[in-house]
Amino acid sequence: GSSGINAEYGGLGDTGNGWSDVMSGELNMDHVKYICPTATSIPVTVNMGMRMPAWYDITSISENADEDDAGIKKSSSYVQSLIEEEEKKGIPSDKIFVGGFSQGGAISLYAGLSYKNKLGGIIALSCYLPLRNEFPGIVTANKDTPLIQCHGSMDPVVPYRFGQVSSILINSFNPSIQFRTYTGLGHSACPEEFRDVKKFLTQNLGDLAAS
Repeated sequence: GSSGINAEYGGLGDTGNGWSDVMSGELNMDHVKYICPTATSIPVTVNMGMRMPAWYDITSISENADEDDAGIKKSSSYVQSLIEEEEKKGIPSDKIFVGGFSQGGAISLYAGLSYKNKLGGIIALSCYLPLRNEFPGIVTANKDTPLIQCHGSMDPVVPYRFGQVSSILINSFNPSIQFRTYTGLGHSACPEEFRDVKKFLTQNLGDLAAS
């Protein structure tokens, strides 16, 4: 039968391989195929210009930091091209989920919310909505797409408040968002979070999850 697709994107310095272990373990589901791409290595300003896998450059971790507009849009276009490839293979867009952690989560939010066709859902872990001033203007088909945003209350890298502020903004144009807090969790994932994500996938894959 057909299958749901879930593309997962890692954070700064992560590779897709690291996340593929999670997909084959904690998030393993019948009828679901995971795609775990790795970002290209670029110099990252906040890390003294060191080259590492990154979806876009970061100048500083602050609310009003200059954002890498071109880098965010380039990575977002790449993610959307992966979604299009799956659609060409006959997978309906509403059975495709996009998600990620940290930078990967930020790109998943931007690419998913601005995608031209309605998606099955968006999973955003320990992240924030980039280029927030473009929203909701660039949202067309995904105004009520199910979305789960997860954040550790003690995140020292992407402050918890960034996630909160993003979820409030998203909720203003997409009321289908749920925001989950993990008390004491830093900039990482935890078993409870994976259970919540798996439940989210099961609920929104409908018949596929049950078959």
